[in-house]
Amino acid sequence: MATWTYMGFQDSASPLMEQLIFFHDHIMLILVLITTFVGYIMFMVLMNSYIHRYMLENQTIEMIWTIIPAIILIFIALPSLRLLYLLDEVNNPSMTLKTIGHQWYWSYEYSDFLHLEFDSYMTPLNEMNSSGFRLLDVDNRVVLPMNTQIRIIISAADVIHSWTVPSLGVKADAIPGRLNQVSFLISRPGLFYGQCSEICGANHSFMPIMIESTSTDHFLQWISSSLS
Repeated sequence: MATWTYMGFQDSASPLMEQLIFFHDHIMLILVLITTFVGYIMFMVLMNSYIHRYMLENQTIEMIWTIIPAIILIFIALPSLRLLYLLDEVNNPSMTLKTIGHQWYWSYEYSDFLHLEFDSYMTPLNEMNSSGFRLLDVDNRVVLPMNTQIRIIISAADVIHSWTVPSLGVKADAIPGRLNQVSFLISRPGLFYGQCSEICGANHSFMPIMIESTSTDHFLQWISSSLS
């Protein structure tokens, strides 16, 4: 069986993650162009004595390669600050999900519905079916509606954890005695996986996150069946 090594981000499932990938790819393009140009200049300086003297003694050149990098940094900083603001903004959520990190599992509470809360443990290898994902499948997955603005309130019961789902562009620390919140919108149906991204003890790598994104009708049916 062929084995593929994936070097990039996971496929985006939210508008914020699409913006993060877009920003990353364009910044990498700028860095490649700068590296190529600087490498070419260094090579020419080493190989051509006239260019070597010109580069060392020309104040105009020194001003250019001081001002241009500053301008490039400004064009990198402005969109990054915009993205940081959007990642922290909680804008009129349609529903709220509360999650609490424990050693070593997650518990969830649907705050907009009465008496709907559960714990989510990693599925042991001997109980997993052949189509499951090792270290990622859970016994109780989080079901959320797509195309809905969702707010997640995050805390912890013991030590610091981190609730992270790469496909959604979400990463927030779960800190005992403190509530953090993030907001996102899932743009397509599917299963999305994450893990605790804070070293929280011996079983840190055994508390995965599994989100099932579905239509609003199917989500309401799931809510009804869970409450009954």
